[in-house]
Parts: sequence; structure tokens; C-alpha cells
Amino acid sequence: MRSARIAQILGVIALSLILGALGFQYIAHFPPCEMCHWQRWPLIAAAVVGLLGPMVVKGDSRWLAFVTILLVAISGGIGFYQAGVEWHFFPGPEACTGTRFVFHGLDNLNEPGAVRCDVAAWRFMMISLAGWNAIISLGSAFTGLVMLLRKK
Repeated sequence: MRSARIAQILGVIALSLILGALGFQYIAHFPPCEMCHWQRWPLIAAAVVGLLGPMVVKGDSRWLAFVTILLVAISGGIGFYQAGVEWHFFPGPEACTGTRFVFHGLDNLNEPGAVRCDVAAWRFMMISLAGWNAIISLGSAFTGLVMLLRKK
């Protein structure tokens, strides 16, 4: 398979994951935590590089496919880390994990607070959204890398 095609496929997967995350955020009303945002940035970059890169880069685009694979894998790695934080296998960032309590008085009492990174908002088959991102991202990045390195 041509490397430009691999980049495009991974770009579509990254775009699908972003659209899914936005759907959970705006349609299902699951606000994202700080680590959720960390997972989104590499996916956005992968979607841009994977989908627009082959239109701009002519000739050998193996490096383009590799960058797209790397960006998707980075998002999957962050998702793996967050899933581990949710299961309390790893310590999470102090800004959004633990039993931290900050009292700001009675101002803005009814506004929602910060979303915790160590509590899964939703699970399907006992796997959180971060876990599904890890599985899909790392699996597709591995598959893309195997296809890229495979001899013609």
C-alpha cells in the first residue's frame, strides 16, 4: 500500500476519534478533563497531516505516513496513561486527580467544578473513553507501521 494512502487512512481514524470525542462532549454532555484535551491535540495534528499532507507533498511520502503514525500513537499513549490513572494504576496530574478540595467561598456555588481525570465519566465493556482511544489509536498506529515497513 502506498505511504500516502496509509497517512490518509490514519488521518480518517484520527478525525473519527476527534468527532467521537466532540460528540460525547456536546451531544452526550460529558465534559472533558485536562488529560482528555491532551489526547485530542495529537489527533487533530494527525488528521491535518494525514488528510491534507498527501495533497501538498508529492513524491516519497513515507515520512508523512510516519509522522501521522507517530501522532496517533502519542494520543494512544496518553489514552493508555489516563486509563491507568482512572484504574489507579498510575498517579495522575495533581491539577485534576485525587481528593483535592479547594474552597472558593460561596461565589459561583452552582457552577460545575473541574472535571477529574481519575474518574471515568462513561465506560463501555468496562473500558473508559480514554481506554478506547488507547486501543484504537495504538492498534491503528501499529497496523499502519507494519504496513509502512512491509516490503512491496
